[in-house]
Amino acid sequence: MTLFVGLGNPGANYKQTRHNIGFQVIDRLVERFEAQDVSKNSFHGELYKAGQLLFLKPATFMNLSGKSVQAVLSFYKITLDHIVVIHDDLDLPFGAIRFKKGGGNGGHNGLKSIDSMISKEYLRIRMGIAKPLHKSQVADYVLHEFTAKERERLGDWIAYAVRTCEAMMHEPLDQVASQYSLKSIENLPA
Repeated sequence: MTLFVGLGNPGANYKQTRHNIGFQVIDRLVERFEAQDVSKNSFHGELYKAGQLLFLKPATFMNLSGKSVQAVLSFYKITLDHIVVIHDDLDLPFGAIRFKKGGGNGGHNGLKSIDSMISKEYLRIRMGIAKPLHKSQVADYVLHEFTAKERERLGDWIAYAVRTCEAMMHEPLDQVASQYSLKSIENLPA
């Protein structure tokens, strides 16, 4: 069984924000695989299942995401190498996609929470959202919607991220990374 976790914040006011790109990818995966809702209160989030695939959107707010991930991991007895976390990354240009296993959290509160609950040895899809000019603007920046120009390519970028998730279901991480990494939105295939 493989668990895909999209990071974000629950609630309509956060739905289209940069911080919720993980949720947007999960929504598309749920639709693509016609996954069924198998949520329980004990999962602290929305959980969908399609065959051996699970798709999770923690409902705990970003800094408590680990609570939801840990609950699902324990219930389904999923190993760390079958957990893929999809998250926004300020250190990458808009539209970039990178892959990694383990490592630092880059100050991302969702990753910090997951690391503290299950360790760092899970797979990650890092989705670049760029960063604001000043570090003091980060909290405000991630909780704002994408610009009109960014939104023009957002749907294609999310669709591409879904394809990378599908590849991760069948191929090793290094192969997926070499085939699907993007430096920015300019490198997104047409």
